[in-house]
Formats: sequence, structure tokens, C-alpha cells
Amino acid sequence: MRIAVITESFLPRVNGVTNSVCRVLEQLTARGDEALVIAAKPGPEQYAGHEVSSVGGFALPGYRSFVVGMPMARLVGKLREFQPDVVYLASPFSLGYAGAVAARKLDIPCVAVFQTDIAGFAKRYGLHGTDKVIWSWLRRLHSQADLTLVPSTATLKSLDEHGIPRLALWRRGVDAERFHPRYRDEMLRHEVAPNRETVVGYVGRLAPEKRVGMLAHLSGLPGVRLLVVGDGPAEGKLRAALPNATFTGFLDGHELSRAYASLDVFIHTGADETFCQSVQEAMASGVPVVAPAAGGPLDLVTPGRTGVLYDPDSSSEMRAAVMRLAANRDLRTLYGHNARAEVEARTWSAVNDQLMRHLETVIAGRRPVAAMADVADAAGLTLTAEANAVAGKTGADSAASAGLTLTAEANAAAGKAAAGKAGTLGKLAMRGKAGKTVAANAANAANAANAAPDSAAPTNLETAA
Repeated sequence: MRIAVITESFLPRVNGVTNSVCRVLEQLTARGDEALVIAAKPGPEQYAGHEVSSVGGFALPGYRSFVVGMPMARLVGKLREFQPDVVYLASPFSLGYAGAVAARKLDIPCVAVFQTDIAGFAKRYGLHGTDKVIWSWLRRLHSQADLTLVPSTATLKSLDEHGIPRLALWRRGVDAERFHPRYRDEMLRHEVAPNRETVVGYVGRLAPEKRVGMLAHLSGLPGVRLLVVGDGPAEGKLRAALPNATFTGFLDGHELSRAYASLDVFIHTGADETFCQSVQEAMASGVPVVAPAAGGPLDLVTPGRTGVLYDPDSSSEMRAAVMRLAANRDLRTLYGHNARAEVEARTWSAVNDQLMRHLETVIAGRRPVAAMADVADAAGLTLTAEANAVAGKTGADSAASAGLTLTAEANAAAGKAAAGKAGTLGKLAMRGKAGKTVAANAANAANAANAAPDSAAPTNLETAA
């Protein structure tokens, strides 16, 4: 398979989007597939053996580490040159939108992956009143994709309520060898908790959208020491609010594995998580989790078995949950053991097999609809470029999202063509913008349909503006 991966975030920037894209690319290499990565500068020339094509980008105000890719004029040419079987949009917004448009122009199947709650992100940065504009943009963007994959049931429900079509679940994998209880380090624990206190830790970006300020409510808990792993724009304020906490800054590789496994309790504060990979990594490390009862953690944490979920707006509930686990070593041990057991089988290999099935289904789903153009040609009917672009989408739902409705008769004709049985063009009714064009020889096509021996075929060609 040849896959064009267009991502809003990539190396050297490290975040949830980058991590999942890297894991996907590694799995594509293992499968023998070929990918082209298009991402914002700066970036490597290749990753896991796949070419990386860099485009211009700009950093968000107040958050220099978050770079948004800018659409490039040569995107269509780049895709045409690579000739992908499918375009994969990772957390699309700006560059991803251009990728969706280019894929549609070239009639290439397109799958989008919803990974960042941009509306929630904007709200945490004080951009109130932007919800309607952002969701309108997201609907427009995702309506051009054949399929949008979402990482959690809460996110799927939210996108469905906001009118985004053609949704399917695709969760994230975890490297259960990299994140493992074996990396528990007593030396690190002694540095953080010299008096053998319970070590409670946070791992992630230190930024407003993660609501890290809530960690201040854990300050002063008896017998508890805090370990904070990560960096970001909120780091200065958080350090001031937690003078007794240990801050490591950004960690990766073995150091990150060691930090996770050395915790007694993992705490998460973000309420806008579409998945929350850090929760899954903590679970793989054998650590019980305390997280908000919102978004991705609802799927990941089983209360009373692997951790505790608290009211996202209640700092007192969060504090009480941490105190409960901090005071009960046996409960922590049980929850940690259960957490590890729940995620061990969620390998990236297994998860990416699911992704490949989604991609293959989208590619295969194009064939019956695309075959309609062949039927039209055989009957002497020429569809407009606009109609062809829309017809190239998967099924009636995709066509409808672009303002075109195909009748049951048209779909039946396309299906017959895909099976190699269509000798005539039946009744083809198209409503919407594409319905404005009627080929000059439509009457001939209708006569051909009337004369055909297939008695089940409709007897004329209808168009409606």
C-alpha cells in the first residue's frame, strides 16, 4: 500500500499526534508499505525509511512548541507524483484541510484522524465564543474525508452531535515493553521522596489545556511527594505553586520509562482529552490512575479496578481520590496489577492492523461508486468534473455531504458495473449542484437503456437541477 501521511505535527516536536504518526510509520515499514510524510518545518528528511516533505509553518501565539503547517501550492503535484492509494490526515486542521481538498481533486480516498480537541484547546487559551466557528470549520474539513477515525467513544459521541459524518473508532496502541513495571527505580524514588513518601506523578505538557494548575490542590498532602514530568508555557506558574515538587522537564526514552514505573499513583488533570496516551502508558507501567471522568479516560480507566475517576470540575474529588490511594498500598498494588493486565494486548501492531483494515475498506468502497463513470461512458453520458469528484466519494453519505444525492437506481447501476454485469445505463438521477449538467447525448443514452434486454433497468435518464 502507498500512503500519503499529512500531519499537522511531526518531529522534532513531540506530542500525542507526533507519537502516533511515528508508530504508524514504523508499522508501515514492518509491513513493507510505502509512505510519504508531509509536515511543517523543521523536520527530518526521512523517518523509518519513509520520505518526509517539509512545508512552511507558524507557531501558535503563546505556545511556540505547537506549529501549524501551512498549505503548500505544490501539494497536488506532490500527491500526483507519489500516486498514493489513500491519503491519511493526522489531526487535520490547516495543512490537513489542504490535503483533503487535494485528495478530492485527485479522486484519492482520504481518511482523517481526529486527535485534538481544537475547540477545547481554544477555550483553555481564553478564546471564548469560538466554538461555532471551529466546529463549522471541522465539519467542512471532515465532510471531505471518506472516513474519520476517532480514538474514544466520548469523542465519537461529540463529533456525531456536531454533525461530522462517517465516523469509526480507532484507538491507540501502547508499547508494553517500553512502559513496564521492571523500570521502577528506587534511586529516583529516593530523590523524589527521601522519607519514603508516596510518589504521585503527572506526565504531559505543562499547558493551560491540560489544566495543570489543578495540581496545586495536591500541595501539602501528608505523606505525598509530587513528580512532574514535562515542559510547556505553564511551567513557571506551576513551579511557583508547587515549591516542594520535583520537576524533571521533558523526558524521553529510558528516562521516561523509569519515571512512569517509579510512581505510586498517576494523576491526570486534562478534561479535553480525545484519548490520553499518558494514562495508557502509566497503566502499562503498572501504576494506578486518577483522572477526570471525561473524554478518553472514560474508556481507559475502570473505577474500582484500575483507578479512580473524579468530577472534572471538582478539585476536592481529585484530592480525595489521590489521598485514598496514597493511604492504601495494597489497593495501589491491586489497581496497578489490573491496569497492566488491561493494556498488555493493546500493541501498536494490533492497533495498526485495525487501521489498515479501515484504509483497505475505504479504498475498496471507492471501486463500486467510481465504476459509475465507466457505465456513463459506455452509455454516452459525460459527467462533469464536479460530479466525478463527488461520485468518487464512498457511498451516498459522502456524496450527500458534498451537496449531491445519488438515487438508489444510480447506486445500483454502479454496483452492477463493479460486478462486470452492467451492459446498460439505467435511470441516473442526480440532485444538487452536479445535477445542473446534462450531456447532449442524454436522449441517446435513454434510448439505449430502453432497448436493452434487461427488463429490470429503468427506461429513461432523469436529471434535476
